[in-house]
Amino acid sequence: MRGWCVAMLMVGALLAGMRPEATAKSECTEPLPALYQQVAPSVVFISAVTIASIQQPGERVSTIVGSGVIVDAEGLVLTNSHVVFGRRAITVTLDNGYTTPAKLLGADPILDVAVLRIPAPDTGLTKATLGDSDTLRVGEEALAIGNPMGLEQTLTRGVISGLDRLLPEFPLNLMLPLIQTDAAINPGNSGGPLVNRCGEVVGLASALLADAKNIGFAIPINLVKEVVPQLVQQGRVIRPWLGVSGKVIGPEMRDLLRLPLVDGFLVETIEPGSPAAKAGLHEGELLIAIAGEEFLFGGDVITAANGKALDDTETFTQFIRALKVGDSVRLTLYHEGTTREVEFSLPERPILPGDVPADSRHTLAPQQHRRAPLWHRRAPPRLQR
Repeated sequence: MRGWCVAMLMVGALLAGMRPEATAKSECTEPLPALYQQVAPSVVFISAVTIASIQQPGERVSTIVGSGVIVDAEGLVLTNSHVVFGRRAITVTLDNGYTTPAKLLGADPILDVAVLRIPAPDTGLTKATLGDSDTLRVGEEALAIGNPMGLEQTLTRGVISGLDRLLPEFPLNLMLPLIQTDAAINPGNSGGPLVNRCGEVVGLASALLADAKNIGFAIPINLVKEVVPQLVQQGRVIRPWLGVSGKVIGPEMRDLLRLPLVDGFLVETIEPGSPAAKAGLHEGELLIAIAGEEFLFGGDVITAANGKALDDTETFTQFIRALKVGDSVRLTLYHEGTTREVEFSLPERPILPGDVPADSRHTLAPQQHRRAPLWHRRAPPRLQR
């Protein structure tokens, strides 16, 4: 019981330290050089080693670099999962050149968030202030600080270009409402902070569109703050596993398609071994492109869950996000003119092969080097651990 109380106190203290400080945005008029000097000491350079499988062609060992941000005076560092998940020999280099090994406390490839722990030097650590991403507005000024292409502590400036952007690579039940910015984000920025004009971290740089110019994405910091306690305590984010992906078919879409469908969630793919697969749900077989959007028809349509109709995207998303491990789910299914019901309990979702893509055109590929280029070679650290 005492251990449980101590753990809860630690998480409470962690969350308290991450609550955004009240700042009047109209009062944030510091010059950019001063703002950079305020935030840059909390931004770190992350290096890790990846070892390729023997079956993979090319070099077996390569160095991965990315960015991170210190959020705790005791050495808690936030970064992207794709920078450190499955890596070896993770090291963190501070703004002043101090380099130290880092311990991976937890990572979630789905949200692309990871937490590292580094030992604090005798002189202490500079932590960033976390803001409130729910208050962001399109057009608001935004700054990104990180190590793009290995160029350390680079500042780029832009605006918040869009909010609640959904990248189509994710299945609907895992889609993340990302922040879009035109502040330049490049490989090596991964895990670095996106900050507002007050110097508060409002997102973690995470993705870009490979064929676009100045279209980058960041994970909202409020979403990050929600999962940090689980990553620190459990080493992972615990989420239920349903195992379907697809699209919601509503009245407008059904009329456009002119097909004998009912309103509900069209099951396009099913994850092998998932509860949906074990319950015998059907996935799509026929690919059809309509007005530039692709649909995989032939699978089940989930018309209701636990007796509640799923006839629009918002309702389906609310249903998915309310699920918990151990919940019992009853689905009403329509397939080829017949209706049936299935019921099953939800286990914890495992990390699946598709959660950790080797390469993605949307996710920032961490910068890779055979050896550190000249701008990575630092003088011996001046600080002692």
